[in-house]
Amino acid sequence: MSLQALSPKASALKERLERFVEEKCIPAEAEYDEHISKFSGSQRWTEQAVPPIIEKLKAEAKSLGFWNMFLPHPLPDHLLTSSDDNGDTTTRVSPSFYMTNREYGVLAEVTGRSALAPEACNCNAPDTGNMEVLLKCGTKEQQRKFLKPLLRGEIRSTFLMTEPDVASSDARNLETRLTKVVGKDGSVKYILNGKKWWSTGAMDPRCKVALVVAKMDFSHPSCTPPPIDEKSKRGQQTIVIVPMPHPGLKCVRPLTVFGYDDAPHGHAEVHLENIELDEGSVVLGEGKGFEISQTRLGPGRIHHCMRAIGLAARCYELMLERTFQRKTFGKHLHQHGSVRDLISDSKSDLESARLLTLACAEEIDRLGAKNARDKIAMIKVVVPQLTARVVDRSVQVFGGAGVSQDYPLAKALVGLRTLRIADGPDAVHKQTLALIELKKAKKRMHSRI
Repeated sequence: MSLQALSPKASALKERLERFVEEKCIPAEAEYDEHISKFSGSQRWTEQAVPPIIEKLKAEAKSLGFWNMFLPHPLPDHLLTSSDDNGDTTTRVSPSFYMTNREYGVLAEVTGRSALAPEACNCNAPDTGNMEVLLKCGTKEQQRKFLKPLLRGEIRSTFLMTEPDVASSDARNLETRLTKVVGKDGSVKYILNGKKWWSTGAMDPRCKVALVVAKMDFSHPSCTPPPIDEKSKRGQQTIVIVPMPHPGLKCVRPLTVFGYDDAPHGHAEVHLENIELDEGSVVLGEGKGFEISQTRLGPGRIHHCMRAIGLAARCYELMLERTFQRKTFGKHLHQHGSVRDLISDSKSDLESARLLTLACAEEIDRLGAKNARDKIAMIKVVVPQLTARVVDRSVQVFGGAGVSQDYPLAKALVGLRTLRIADGPDAVHKQTLALIELKKAKKRMHSRI
């Protein structure tokens, strides 16, 4: 399939989605910000602080067929429809149709133009990744309790991996412990203890479930430790589900990103204190945490990158408009050669980022995420840098207004800079890419011998 071509269904959906984002979501941003600005301190993470406009947008997106567009394949029968506790209400949770990663990537760029559009379409992080984990790896009971309400958009979720006391880009460093205890009757329970931070959405009043990455601990006398691959130690990580609110899960404080608290969703430092869980809380099985995390991060990086491109494209368009509105030294800005250079460089960066990400998405569709690790690593490094450069140039053209709250440029620049750390820092992905390339080169050399 051509990088530019879309199926007729996806093309028609894209046109409708563009109108929805431009005519509904972007105009609603001011109302959203005004509502949350009325609250301060801990009040910013209460039900009252959630702007009512978001539910209006969600209802409209669902009616227009933009709901759960990220879903990669048809849902199983028991998830196709979902009803309330009395079985009286049936609601469709499936999208209009199922798309390839590349097709959805094009639509993710559209939603990235507005901070409200991904949530309005129930295609927002970290919920999409958590839903994919529960869909692929969860039991029917886990899906009933947590996936169904997430698919409906009735609750939010969080993913707890990063820790404050260790370099969490290496999952082997994680210190959060899941202690296994075996009863005399053979029953199994787990005790979860640790600290997490950058737990996006954990303080959101709508957050009702946490997926937590922990290291298995078999030190209890009742356990016999299984053999562990000491070289990788990947078999030590396990993901468990913790329902929220929970007395043992304490959101200690909100974290700001360059001063932005992103309430009412935000990011939190979380302490896990003696949380007792049963076997039904373990996702896929003990020691499967690394496998699950990689499944979660593959397509998710396409989503992140394409939304970043959409955001940068919006800033680029604002920059173009600004060059016609302002004059310096008797000329409009666009008449200055230095500004034309900024425009040319920005267009080139946007197109480069877009084509590289779509090529990666197409490779995932053809070969699977595991076999597209080189391109996934590539876009994770390159796209945030390219898009941040576009926004930085836009800020420069806007001058003082560019760093103010009157335009989305400053917050966009902050978000794109943060993306170079989220889901792993640049250095980790560069190493991954280099090792893959070296392995390919070594194989080619051996084939010539």
